[in-house]
Amino acid sequence: MSPHPDVSVPSVTSISTPDRIESRLGPLQFQDGAPTNETADLLYDHLDFLHGVEAFINAYRGASTTAVRRGFTSIGVEDNTVLIFSDLMDSASLFLTANCDTIYVLSFLDLSDGPMVVEVPALPAPSGILGTADDMWFRWVTDIGLPGPDRGTGGHYLFVGPGYEGELPDSGFHVSHSRTTRVILLLRAFMIDNDPTVPVQVIRDQLRIHPYAPGGPGTAVASFLAGRATLAGPAAAPETHFVEGSGVAFNTIPPVDFGYWDLVNELVQNEPVGAGDPEVLGLLAAVGIVKGQPFAPDQRMRKVLEEAAVVGNATARTVSIAPREEEGWAYYPGSGWMNPLFTAGYDFLAPPPHITGAGAVQSPQDGALKLNARIAWFYPYTGVTPAMCMRLTGIGSQYIFTMRDGDGAFLDGGLNYRLSLPPDIPQSRFWSVMVYDRQTRSMLQTDQPKPDLGSQSGTVRQNPDGSTEIYFGPAEPDGHATNWLQTLPGKGYFVILRLYNPLQPFFEKSWRPSEIGRD
Repeated sequence: MSPHPDVSVPSVTSISTPDRIESRLGPLQFQDGAPTNETADLLYDHLDFLHGVEAFINAYRGASTTAVRRGFTSIGVEDNTVLIFSDLMDSASLFLTANCDTIYVLSFLDLSDGPMVVEVPALPAPSGILGTADDMWFRWVTDIGLPGPDRGTGGHYLFVGPGYEGELPDSGFHVSHSRTTRVILLLRAFMIDNDPTVPVQVIRDQLRIHPYAPGGPGTAVASFLAGRATLAGPAAAPETHFVEGSGVAFNTIPPVDFGYWDLVNELVQNEPVGAGDPEVLGLLAAVGIVKGQPFAPDQRMRKVLEEAAVVGNATARTVSIAPREEEGWAYYPGSGWMNPLFTAGYDFLAPPPHITGAGAVQSPQDGALKLNARIAWFYPYTGVTPAMCMRLTGIGSQYIFTMRDGDGAFLDGGLNYRLSLPPDIPQSRFWSVMVYDRQTRSMLQTDQPKPDLGSQSGTVRQNPDGSTEIYFGPAEPDGHATNWLQTLPGKGYFVILRLYNPLQPFFEKSWRPSEIGRD
C-alpha cells in the first residue's frame, strides 16, 4: 500500500521527449521507474557531453593563460623573464586582440619558491605605464602604474603565492596575494611622439624581477627585535632577462580539438588544490581532469571530449561574436558597438560603479555570475582589470567593438566600409581603430603588418569639421590612403575602437561613433 494514498504516482515506463532530443538520444525507456541499461548508457554519455561543453566554456580563461605561457616558452621566454615589444607588436603573432599602439611588456612570475618582487619604473608624462596582474585563471590580482597603487610614480610590487607562511615586509612594497603559483604580468607603456625608444630604454634599464629577500629594506629593526623577522642588508637584484618579441611569430591561442583538454590538464596539475573555483574544477573532474591523477580517458570518453570541444568552441564563438540582443551588451541603444564589461563588470558580477560627486556608487548585484559575459570576454580578449571598464575620466583604457555593419550583417573582408568618428574624440591620451581576424581573434594579417589607425601616427586626416573617416576594404580607396585599413576577401573581421584616458562624453554617450556602413 502506498504511504500516501491521496497522491497518484504514475508508473514511469518512458520519458516523453521533444523530437530533436529523441533524434539525438533515441527513446528513453524505463522499467518500473528505473532506466534500462541502454537508456542509462545514453544518458551518461549525454551527461558527460554536457559536462564537457560546460567545462570547455568555463575553463577557457585558464586555458587561455596556459596557452599564452606555452607560446612564450616556444620563443624562449621562461618564467620570471620579460617579453618586450620594443618596436610594438604586429600581426605576425597570434595573440588575442593585442594592440600595436602601446609597448607591450609581459612576464609570467613563478611564485612556487616564494614571493617575487617586480620593480616598476616611473615613466612620466607624456609616457606612462598602464598595467595589471592576473592569476592563471585570469582573475584580477592588482593594477600597476597609472591605475595602480603607485599611480604612475613607480614602486616595488611584491607577489605572494598560495600557502606562503614566511616573512613579509612591514612597508615599502605593494603586496598582492595570488591563489595560483604563477601570475601573468601585462604592462603597456605609452610612446612619446609616436616613438617607443625612450620608454623602452627606461623599462630595459629599470624594470627588475627577482625573488623577495626577507629582512631587508621594508622590514623594521623593531620587527627583528620583537622576534617577528630576520634582519638583512639590501640584496643586490639579479639582472632581469629581456626577450625581444617584435616581428616574432608565435601562437598563444588555445587549441579547439582534443589538445584543449591536455592544455587544461596541464594547468590543473601545475597549480595547488584550491587554486581554481570549485565548480569549474568539478566540471573538469567530471570529465577526468583531477589534480594529482593521470588524465587518461578511454576511447568512449575521448570521443565524448572531442565532440564537446567542437560544440564548446562553436558555442563560445557564437556567444562572443553573435550575442543575443537580450544580453544587453550594446553600448549605445540599437548599436553594433558593444562591450560586456559595462553590464557585467571586470568580475562578471555587476556593472562598474557610477562616479558621482560623492564618490563611487556601487551598482546593485543580484548574486549571479554573468556566465555568457565571461566567455564573451575571454574567448576573444586577454586580461581583465577594473581599469578596462571603470567610468573614471583621464585614466585607464576603454574599448568598444563591433562585429557587424550598420545593417546587422557581419563585416565582410571583400566589401568596402566607412566609419565616421565625430569631432572631439573623447580621449586625453590617444585613440585608435584596429581590425582583427574573426577566426583567430588576433590582428588581421594583411600587407599592413600593424592594422591600426589612430591619433598617435599623425598621418590620419580629419575633415574640415573635425570629424574623421576611417575606410575598410581590400583595395586602397582613392584619396584616402592615410585613413584606410586593409581587409581581405573571404576573411571575416571585427573592429575595436580604443580610447586611452577617456573623457566624460564617452561615458555620457553624448559622443557616439557611427555604425560601420557600406561605402
